[in-house]
Amino acid sequence: MEKRKPALPIRVRKLIGLILMLVLLFVYALIVMTIAVSGRVPQEGASEFFFYLITGLAWTPPAALIISWMQRPD
Repeated sequence: MEKRKPALPIRVRKLIGLILMLVLLFVYALIVMTIAVSGRVPQEGASEFFFYLITGLAWTPPAALIISWMQRPD
């Protein structure tokens, strides 16, 4: 059985993944900051807490997908 060479070596995937992560976090942070300062977030304790809780964790599933793609074995 002939071993196929991967389309993207792991080093290239890690470089692309790094760039994607930086872009994801930068754009996501700008969007969340824009929403937060626009006055659309209620200033009450519980709803403000849950807004920041959800937006603080919402970037992790896309980041996890990028990381799992980066770490896929050749």
